[in-house]
Amino acid sequence: MSGDRPSPLVIERILRDRESIWQQIVAERDLNVLTGRMLTSSAIALACYGAVLGFFHSPLMALTSALKLPLLFLVTLAICLPTLYLFNLVFGARLSVRQSLALVMVAITVTSMLAVAFAPISLFFLITANDYGFFKLLNVAILTLSALVGLRFLTSGMQVLNDHGLLAPEAATAKVDEQASAPAPVQAVPAAVPVGATPAAAPVAGPSAEPAAVPAGAAVAEPTPNGAVATAPAQVPTQWAGQPAGASFPPGTLPPGYVAQRPWNSPPVRRGEPTQRPASMTLLYIWILLFGFVGTQLAWTLRPFFGDPGQDFAFFRSIDGNFYAEILRTIANL
Repeated sequence: MSGDRPSPLVIERILRDRESIWQQIVAERDLNVLTGRMLTSSAIALACYGAVLGFFHSPLMALTSALKLPLLFLVTLAICLPTLYLFNLVFGARLSVRQSLALVMVAITVTSMLAVAFAPISLFFLITANDYGFFKLLNVAILTLSALVGLRFLTSGMQVLNDHGLLAPEAATAKVDEQASAPAPVQAVPAAVPVGATPAAAPVAGPSAEPAAVPAGAAVAEPTPNGAVATAPAQVPTQWAGQPAGASFPPGTLPPGYVAQRPWNSPPVRRGEPTQRPASMTLLYIWILLFGFVGTQLAWTLRPFFGDPGQDFAFFRSIDGNFYAEILRTIANL
Protein backbone atom coordinates (compact mmCIF):
# COMPACT_ATOMS: atom_id res chain seq x y z
CA MET A 1 0.00 0.00 0.00
CA SER A 2 1.47 3.36 -0.95
CA GLY A 3 0.82 6.93 0.02
CA ASP A 4 -0.73 7.62 -3.43
CA ARG A 5 -3.55 5.11 -2.78
CA PRO A 6 -4.43 5.54 0.88
CA SER A 7 -6.79 3.26 2.73
CA PRO A 8 -10.34 4.56 3.22
CA LEU A 9 -9.72 4.25 6.97
CA VAL A 10 -6.85 6.44 8.09
CA ILE A 11 -6.22 4.25 11.14
CA GLU A 12 -5.69 1.25 8.86
CA ARG A 13 -3.11 3.17 6.88
CA ILE A 14 -1.36 4.28 10.09
CA LEU A 15 -1.14 0.73 11.41
CA ARG A 16 -0.38 -1.08 8.14
CA ASP A 17 1.70 1.48 6.25
CA ARG A 18 3.07 3.78 8.90
CA GLU A 19 6.30 4.36 6.95
CA SER A 20 4.34 6.16 4.23
CA ILE A 21 2.74 8.33 6.93
CA TRP A 22 6.16 9.35 8.26
CA GLN A 23 7.44 10.00 4.74
CA GLN A 24 4.40 12.14 3.96
CA ILE A 25 4.99 14.18 7.13
CA VAL A 26 8.68 14.58 6.29
CA ALA A 27 7.83 15.81 2.77
CA GLU A 28 4.89 17.94 4.07
CA ARG A 29 2.72 16.46 1.30
CA ASP A 30 -1.06 16.93 1.67
CA LEU A 31 -0.73 17.37 5.43
CA ASN A 32 -3.97 19.35 5.66
CA VAL A 33 -5.94 16.47 4.16
CA LEU A 34 -4.20 13.89 6.35
CA THR A 35 -4.68 15.94 9.52
CA GLY A 36 -8.35 16.54 8.69
CA ARG A 37 -9.00 12.83 8.22
CA MET A 38 -7.27 12.00 11.50
CA LEU A 39 -9.22 14.73 13.30
CA THR A 40 -12.55 13.43 12.01
CA SER A 41 -11.76 9.81 12.81
CA SER A 42 -10.55 10.66 16.31
CA ALA A 43 -13.60 12.78 17.13
CA ILE A 44 -16.03 10.05 16.02
CA ALA A 45 -14.16 7.30 17.89
CA LEU A 46 -13.88 9.32 21.12
CA ALA A 47 -17.56 10.29 20.92
CA CYS A 48 -18.55 6.62 20.68
CA TYR A 49 -16.38 5.68 23.63
CA GLY A 50 -17.63 8.66 25.65
CA ALA A 51 -21.20 7.51 25.09
CA VAL A 52 -20.32 4.13 26.62
CA LEU A 53 -18.86 5.88 29.66
CA GLY A 54 -21.93 8.03 30.22
CA PHE A 55 -24.41 5.17 29.85
CA PHE A 56 -23.46 4.07 33.34
CA HIS A 57 -25.53 7.00 34.67
CA SER A 58 -28.21 7.84 32.08
CA PRO A 59 -28.75 8.43 28.34
CA LEU A 60 -28.41 12.17 28.93
CA MET A 61 -25.01 11.63 30.58
CA ALA A 62 -24.03 9.45 27.61
CA LEU A 63 -24.79 12.34 25.27
CA THR A 64 -22.77 14.85 27.29
CA SER A 65 -19.80 12.44 27.65
CA ALA A 66 -19.87 11.87 23.89
CA LEU A 67 -19.37 15.61 23.48
CA LYS A 68 -16.85 16.14 26.26
CA LEU A 69 -14.39 13.30 25.57
CA PRO A 70 -13.35 14.56 22.09
CA LEU A 71 -13.25 18.06 23.56
CA LEU A 72 -10.86 16.81 26.25
CA PHE A 73 -8.27 15.57 23.77
CA LEU A 74 -8.54 18.49 21.36
CA VAL A 75 -8.29 21.17 24.06
CA THR A 76 -5.28 19.36 25.58
CA LEU A 77 -3.68 19.37 22.13
CA ALA A 78 -4.38 23.08 21.67
CA ILE A 79 -2.79 23.86 25.06
CA CYS A 80 0.35 21.74 24.60
CA LEU A 81 1.11 22.00 20.87
CA PRO A 82 2.75 25.48 21.04
CA THR A 83 5.10 24.18 23.74
CA LEU A 84 6.20 21.25 21.56
CA TYR A 85 6.79 23.55 18.58
CA LEU A 86 8.80 26.09 20.58
CA PHE A 87 10.84 23.33 22.23
CA ASN A 88 11.93 22.20 18.78
CA LEU A 89 12.74 25.73 17.61
CA VAL A 90 14.86 26.51 20.66
CA PHE A 91 17.08 23.48 20.08
CA GLY A 92 17.53 23.97 16.36
CA ALA A 93 15.01 21.51 14.96
CA ARG A 94 13.50 22.31 11.57
CA LEU A 95 10.00 21.08 12.31
CA SER A 96 7.06 23.12 11.02
CA VAL A 97 3.78 23.66 12.84
CA ARG A 98 1.93 21.40 10.37
CA GLN A 99 4.45 18.61 10.89
CA SER A 100 4.15 18.90 14.68
CA LEU A 101 0.36 18.89 14.49
CA ALA A 102 0.32 15.87 12.17
CA LEU A 103 2.63 13.90 14.46
CA VAL A 104 0.52 14.56 17.55
CA MET A 105 -2.66 13.78 15.62
CA VAL A 106 -1.22 10.38 14.69
CA ALA A 107 -0.84 9.66 18.40
CA ILE A 108 -4.37 10.87 19.21
CA THR A 109 -5.84 8.86 16.33
CA VAL A 110 -4.19 5.65 17.51
CA THR A 111 -5.32 6.38 21.09
CA SER A 112 -8.92 7.03 20.14
CA MET A 113 -9.21 4.02 17.83
CA LEU A 114 -7.69 1.69 20.39
CA ALA A 115 -10.05 3.05 23.04
CA VAL A 116 -13.13 2.49 20.89
CA ALA A 117 -11.88 -1.04 20.22
CA PHE A 118 -12.15 -1.60 24.00
CA ALA A 119 -15.72 -0.21 24.03
CA PRO A 120 -17.41 -3.65 23.78
CA ILE A 121 -15.40 -4.85 26.79
CA SER A 122 -16.35 -1.77 28.77
CA LEU A 123 -20.00 -2.21 27.78
CA PHE A 124 -19.86 -5.86 28.82
CA PHE A 125 -18.69 -4.98 32.33
CA LEU A 126 -21.24 -2.17 32.47
CA ILE A 127 -24.00 -4.75 32.00
CA THR A 128 -22.61 -7.61 34.09
CA ALA A 129 -20.79 -5.79 36.94
CA ASN A 130 -22.72 -2.66 37.79
CA ASP A 131 -20.16 -1.26 40.24
CA TYR A 132 -19.28 2.42 39.91
CA GLY A 133 -15.77 2.21 41.38
CA PHE A 134 -14.76 -0.82 39.32
CA PHE A 135 -16.22 0.63 36.12
CA LYS A 136 -14.37 3.89 36.65
CA LEU A 137 -11.00 2.22 37.27
CA LEU A 138 -11.49 -0.12 34.32
CA ASN A 139 -12.03 2.73 31.87
CA VAL A 140 -9.22 4.83 33.31
CA ALA A 141 -6.92 1.85 32.73
CA ILE A 142 -8.23 1.46 29.16
CA LEU A 143 -7.63 5.12 28.36
CA THR A 144 -4.17 5.03 29.96
CA LEU A 145 -3.13 1.97 27.95
CA SER A 146 -4.50 3.48 24.74
CA ALA A 147 -2.64 6.74 25.39
CA LEU A 148 0.66 4.94 26.02
CA VAL A 149 0.36 3.08 22.71
CA GLY A 150 -0.52 6.31 20.88
CA LEU A 151 2.42 8.18 22.39
CA ARG A 152 4.68 5.33 21.35
CA PHE A 153 3.69 6.12 17.77
CA LEU A 154 4.58 9.75 18.42
CA THR A 155 8.11 8.87 19.54
CA SER A 156 8.55 6.56 16.54
CA GLY A 157 7.54 9.34 14.17
CA MET A 158 9.90 11.81 15.81
CA GLN A 159 12.70 9.28 15.49
CA VAL A 160 12.05 9.01 11.75
CA LEU A 161 12.18 12.80 11.46
CA ASN A 162 15.44 12.72 13.39
CA ASP A 163 16.85 10.20 10.89
CA HIS A 164 16.00 12.67 8.11
CA GLY A 165 17.84 15.48 9.90
CA LEU A 166 14.79 17.52 10.88
CA LEU A 167 15.58 17.42 14.60
CA ALA A 168 19.34 17.99 14.36
CA PRO A 169 20.73 21.54 14.35
CA GLU A 170 21.78 22.90 10.96
CA ALA A 171 25.43 23.04 12.03
CA ALA A 172 25.50 19.32 12.69
CA THR A 173 23.83 18.66 9.35
CA ALA A 174 26.41 20.80 7.54
CA LYS A 175 29.22 18.89 9.27
CA VAL A 176 27.79 15.57 8.09
CA ASP A 177 27.51 16.91 4.51
CA GLU A 178 31.13 18.12 4.66
CA GLN A 179 32.34 14.70 5.79
CA ALA A 180 30.31 13.00 3.08
CA SER A 181 31.87 15.20 0.38
CA ALA A 182 35.48 14.65 1.58
CA PRO A 183 37.74 12.91 -0.99
CA ALA A 184 38.38 9.23 -0.50
CA PRO A 185 41.89 8.19 0.65
CA VAL A 186 44.38 7.26 -2.06
CA GLN A 187 44.89 3.53 -2.34
CA ALA A 188 48.12 1.83 -3.24
CA VAL A 189 48.59 -0.11 -6.45
CA PRO A 190 47.94 -3.83 -5.86
CA ALA A 191 51.14 -5.79 -5.43
CA ALA A 192 51.33 -9.45 -6.39
CA VAL A 193 53.41 -12.00 -4.58
CA PRO A 194 55.01 -14.58 -6.91
CA VAL A 195 53.75 -18.15 -6.67
CA GLY A 196 56.17 -20.35 -4.76
CA ALA A 197 57.65 -17.46 -2.82
CA THR A 198 57.64 -17.21 0.94
CA PRO A 199 54.15 -16.34 2.12
CA ALA A 200 53.67 -12.68 2.93
CA ALA A 201 53.33 -11.72 6.56
CA ALA A 202 50.61 -9.57 7.99
CA PRO A 203 51.27 -7.91 11.37
CA VAL A 204 49.12 -9.02 14.27
CA ALA A 205 47.70 -6.42 16.61
CA GLY A 206 49.79 -6.00 19.75
CA PRO A 207 53.20 -4.59 20.69
CA SER A 208 55.14 -7.87 20.38
CA ALA A 209 52.92 -9.99 18.16
CA GLU A 210 54.38 -12.46 15.71
CA PRO A 211 53.64 -12.03 11.99
CA ALA A 212 50.96 -14.28 10.57
CA ALA A 213 50.89 -15.55 7.02
CA VAL A 214 48.32 -14.20 4.58
CA PRO A 215 46.23 -16.82 2.70
CA ALA A 216 45.84 -17.06 -1.02
CA GLY A 217 43.38 -14.47 -2.33
CA ALA A 218 43.44 -12.53 0.98
CA ALA A 219 44.47 -8.89 1.24
CA VAL A 220 47.96 -7.62 2.04
CA ALA A 221 48.05 -4.43 4.12
CA GLU A 222 50.27 -1.72 2.63
CA PRO A 223 50.77 1.85 3.90
CA THR A 224 49.76 4.77 1.72
CA PRO A 225 51.20 8.30 1.70
CA ASN A 226 48.34 9.71 3.76
CA GLY A 227 48.87 7.24 6.60
CA ALA A 228 45.95 4.94 5.77
CA VAL A 229 46.35 1.28 4.95
CA ALA A 230 45.37 -0.05 1.55
CA THR A 231 44.74 -3.68 0.84
CA ALA A 232 46.04 -5.50 -2.20
CA PRO A 233 45.22 -9.02 -3.31
CA ALA A 234 48.05 -11.45 -2.70
CA GLN A 235 48.86 -14.44 -4.83
CA VAL A 236 50.42 -16.97 -2.47
CA PRO A 237 50.11 -20.72 -2.10
CA THR A 238 47.69 -22.29 0.31
CA GLN A 239 50.63 -23.78 2.27
CA TRP A 240 51.24 -21.76 5.45
CA ALA A 241 54.48 -21.17 7.32
CA GLY A 242 54.70 -23.12 10.54
CA GLN A 243 52.09 -25.69 9.41
CA PRO A 244 52.85 -29.39 8.70
CA ALA A 245 53.61 -30.42 5.15
CA GLY A 246 50.45 -30.92 3.21
CA ALA A 247 48.34 -28.68 5.47
CA SER A 248 46.28 -26.21 3.49
CA PHE A 249 43.33 -23.89 3.95
CA PRO A 250 40.39 -23.42 1.61
CA PRO A 251 40.44 -20.21 -0.44
CA GLY A 252 38.87 -17.28 1.36
CA THR A 253 39.62 -18.63 4.88
CA LEU A 254 42.16 -17.36 7.39
CA PRO A 255 44.57 -19.46 9.46
CA PRO A 256 44.44 -19.58 13.29
CA GLY A 257 45.89 -16.46 14.88
CA TYR A 258 45.35 -14.15 11.91
CA VAL A 259 44.17 -10.65 12.90
CA ALA A 260 42.90 -8.14 10.34
CA GLN A 261 44.39 -4.67 10.51
CA ARG A 262 42.64 -1.29 10.55
CA PRO A 263 44.14 2.04 9.44
CA TRP A 264 46.21 3.53 12.24
CA ASN A 265 44.22 6.77 12.33
CA SER A 266 40.72 5.21 12.22
CA PRO A 267 38.56 5.56 15.38
CA PRO A 268 38.04 2.42 17.43
CA VAL A 269 34.78 0.57 16.87
CA ARG A 270 32.80 0.19 20.09
CA ARG A 271 29.98 -2.26 19.79
CA GLY A 272 26.81 -1.46 21.65
CA GLU A 273 27.75 2.18 22.24
CA PRO A 274 24.54 4.28 22.17
CA THR A 275 24.33 7.08 19.65
CA GLN A 276 23.87 10.62 20.88
CA ARG A 277 20.22 11.54 21.26
CA PRO A 278 19.28 14.99 19.94
CA ALA A 279 17.92 17.48 22.43
CA SER A 280 14.57 17.52 20.65
CA MET A 281 14.03 13.83 21.42
CA THR A 282 14.83 14.38 25.10
CA LEU A 283 12.43 17.30 25.25
CA LEU A 284 9.78 15.16 23.56
CA TYR A 285 9.64 12.87 26.58
CA ILE A 286 9.33 15.91 28.85
CA TRP A 287 6.52 17.20 26.63
CA ILE A 288 4.73 13.82 26.86
CA LEU A 289 4.73 14.10 30.67
CA LEU A 290 3.41 17.66 30.37
CA PHE A 291 0.72 16.46 27.95
CA GLY A 292 -0.35 13.78 30.44
CA PHE A 293 -0.56 16.17 33.38
CA VAL A 294 -2.54 18.74 31.42
CA GLY A 295 -4.89 16.06 30.09
CA THR A 296 -5.63 14.53 33.50
CA GLN A 297 -6.23 17.92 35.10
CA LEU A 298 -8.51 18.97 32.24
CA ALA A 299 -10.40 15.67 32.54
CA TRP A 300 -10.95 16.42 36.22
CA THR A 301 -12.20 19.90 35.32
CA LEU A 302 -14.63 18.60 32.67
CA ARG A 303 -16.05 15.79 34.81
CA PRO A 304 -18.39 13.99 35.14
CA PHE A 305 -17.81 11.51 32.34
CA PHE A 306 -19.18 8.43 34.12
CA GLY A 307 -21.72 10.01 36.43
CA ASP A 308 -22.06 8.85 39.99
CA PRO A 309 -25.43 7.03 40.20
CA GLY A 310 -25.91 8.46 43.69
CA GLN A 311 -25.98 12.03 42.35
CA ASP A 312 -28.28 13.88 39.99
CA PHE A 313 -27.27 14.69 36.43
CA ALA A 314 -24.93 17.68 36.09
CA PHE A 315 -23.03 18.92 33.08
CA PHE A 316 -20.06 19.95 35.30
CA ARG A 317 -19.13 19.31 38.92
CA SER A 318 -17.55 21.76 41.32
CA ILE A 319 -13.74 21.81 41.16
CA ASP A 320 -12.42 20.21 44.36
CA GLY A 321 -9.61 17.73 44.90
CA ASN A 322 -7.68 16.33 41.96
CA PHE A 323 -7.63 13.41 39.58
CA TYR A 324 -4.90 11.40 41.32
CA ALA A 325 -6.41 11.71 44.78
CA GLU A 326 -9.74 10.52 43.38
CA ILE A 327 -8.12 7.44 41.79
CA LEU A 328 -6.38 6.54 45.06
CA ARG A 329 -9.60 7.04 46.98
CA THR A 330 -11.48 4.79 44.55
CA ILE A 331 -8.85 2.06 44.88
CA ALA A 332 -9.07 2.29 48.67
CA ASN A 333 -12.85 1.97 48.56
CA LEU A 334 -12.58 -1.18 46.47
